[in-house]
Amino acid sequence: MKSISFNKKKIFFAESGKGKTIVLLHGFTETSKIWDSFRDQLSESYRVIVIDLAGHGKSESLEPVHSMELQADVVLEVLKQRKVKRCLMIGHSMGGYVTLAFASKYPEMLKGLCLFHSHPFPDSAADRKNRDRTVSVVKQDKFGFVASFIPSLFPQGSRRKYGKEIRLLVKRASEIPKEGIIAALEGMKIRRNQSVLLKSVRVPVLFILGLKDPKAPLDRLWKMVSLPQRSECLILRNIGHMGYIEAPEETLKMIRGFARKVLKK
Repeated sequence: MKSISFNKKKIFFAESGKGKTIVLLHGFTETSKIWDSFRDQLSESYRVIVIDLAGHGKSESLEPVHSMELQADVVLEVLKQRKVKRCLMIGHSMGGYVTLAFASKYPEMLKGLCLFHSHPFPDSAADRKNRDRTVSVVKQDKFGFVASFIPSLFPQGSRRKYGKEIRLLVKRASEIPKEGIIAALEGMKIRRNQSVLLKSVRVPVLFILGLKDPKAPLDRLWKMVSLPQRSECLILRNIGHMGYIEAPEETLKMIRGFARKVLKK
């Protein structure tokens, strides 16, 4: 991986391939390695950049609170240094929140965006209280939190099937510094309602959703997908929060088709 300096801290990223640019952003307690397979395949046709968001993977923490806007600035700095003018940005979970913040601040740099098991809605009051409780748990027992949190992202009936993948995710997440996890929790807690942004965004939006996703606001699913002027949606019936593992062929095929359309010019 390569690195840049952002506010005197190191941010790591990797890139491969040539052509129009696709940026892949990981979620909470994940690293850019979740995209290894997608990056290998997409880089056959595109230039693909993956980034370890601040406080995750190899990237250093920046502040006690990593707001989605701060993470968007991190992404911007990577793209500026790599001389990327426009791109398709795909964000999984928290990476989707960062993608929306990026779209809000730097809309001229996007040709399309994808919310991969993500959504535009802010935390409710109950959600914010739960974030605070989670911060307390992480402070006391980071590994215990990670070991219970990551399996919960998969439907109960499929956790044994994906045992190997879950163990790898837990291992990588356990290597993330405690302050990075807490800063992300604090940042997600204060994130903005981006529904208005989605309604006014001028580029196409792709939604990839799992009907068994415990983290998705399924009661607002139809409201969400109808917000943009131009949107596409892949709804996965028996999939949870981890479509890149649970349904890699279907999700990659959808992303390929979307990329062909939005990056053709």
